[in-house]
Amino acid sequence: MSEDVLPFASSTEVARHLRPVLLKLNRELRRETAAFGVTGYQAALLNIIRKSPGIGVRELAARERIAPASMSVSVARLEKAGFVRRTNDPLDRRRQALWVTKQGDRILRAVRTRRTAWLAARLNRLPPEKLEAVYNAIEPLADLLVEEERL
Repeated sequence: MSEDVLPFASSTEVARHLRPVLLKLNRELRRETAAFGVTGYQAALLNIIRKSPGIGVRELAARERIAPASMSVSVARLEKAGFVRRTNDPLDRRRQALWVTKQGDRILRAVRTRRTAWLAARLNRLPPEKLEAVYNAIEPLADLLVEEERL
């Protein structure tokens, strides 16, 4: 649907209102990780490594669009905390593969549980029609992310 056909607002206007809400929601969800001694960013990195076992630092840096040196620092912190381990790649001795440890996996599960509980408690406060509206918005919002992955 083009901007001029939308009956309620242009896509730019929707974006202007949606962006700060999504940013604040993300910030609040990331704060829920502090109780576990990890930052939201560290939890996000752990999740990527868990979903891509054996990923290298360079690949992880490219996925996050940051310099490999900066990613090395982040990975070193995760490794020092016992959440990640590195192994040498048998095909390329210069490359090290990253793996989430059992402790890292426990942290991820705890973070996910706490974030879900935080969000569910707030969703519980909504009247049924607003909860339904949020539910109905999930698929279109997820579609925005699929578009990003294709680019």
